[in-house]
Amino acid sequence: MGWYRIKAIFFTMLMSTISVSAAEWPSQPIKLYVGFPAGSGADIFARHFANKLSKLAPVPVILENRPGATGNLATGAVFRAKPDGYSILLAANSNMAGSKFLFKNLPFDTEKDFIPAAAFGQIGFILVVGPETTSRTLSELTKLLKSNSQVKYGYTNQTSQFSTEYLKAKIGLSAVPVPYRTAPDALPDVVDGTLDFMIMDGAFAAANIKAGRLRALAVTTKKRLDDFPEVPTMGEAGVSDYDFVSWWAAYLPAGTPSPIVEKIGAWFNIISRDPDTRQFLRTIAGQPLQDNGLEARQRLADEAKKWEFVVKAAGIQAQ
Repeated sequence: MGWYRIKAIFFTMLMSTISVSAAEWPSQPIKLYVGFPAGSGADIFARHFANKLSKLAPVPVILENRPGATGNLATGAVFRAKPDGYSILLAANSNMAGSKFLFKNLPFDTEKDFIPAAAFGQIGFILVVGPETTSRTLSELTKLLKSNSQVKYGYTNQTSQFSTEYLKAKIGLSAVPVPYRTAPDALPDVVDGTLDFMIMDGAFAAANIKAGRLRALAVTTKKRLDDFPEVPTMGEAGVSDYDFVSWWAAYLPAGTPSPIVEKIGAWFNIISRDPDTRQFLRTIAGQPLQDNGLEARQRLADEAKKWEFVVKAAGIQAQ
């Protein structure tokens, strides 16, 4: 039997095995990995989709928080997992598009080593100050901060940090960044004025704004948020060409069979179309997305170009 004949038989057997395994999938619990701690805005967001997915999948769905390294611990866990559909990464654009420009020695390439199944939702960020701050607009805040030589702002993730760095560059503000593990950790320091301002993810900020613990001055999205129609966009507040959102997608390790990827993507699109999901997202400054895998891949490629520009504009060197 010739070598090419042997290769053809082997390839046929391999594809048959993959087809059978894909047809039988899922037959064991599915793990969703999130690179942020429990109680964070990202966790609140991801947990809604995990709970909804558990009602669609015929097996248990487990949400596993792997905080650390700005989301790269969770990304690494899925990168090392078998490409069998049982390990799914729920990640934001900041990690999947931005990390390559921030870290020199990542063991993975977010565009080559992962397959997006679907982009399923986005969250706007909100510029907030403490309730006792005299500033009622971004313009008033800018004037106040420029008269202070010790301005401090907080951040909890890459979108929070770089949206602020971009704002600083646009308005000519000097401020010292203060990192926090989670938004709940930063909240007391924003409320009491220890931090002069913070661009906070809407998943956590929204409830605190409505409760009066924070004051919103601007949103980072192109359009005003449905639940905060009185809060202007950054563009309306005088900062041109400003658009930062945290959009999320489900990713699998490269090599995962296409039928499994497509099934997972279809599940997330079902969840995004659910009226309950739309209402939930509205309350956390979010909106549903319904990108399929190919659309999510293109969205990621476009986002990478944007993050490359932002990192250079902020003058930040990869570590």
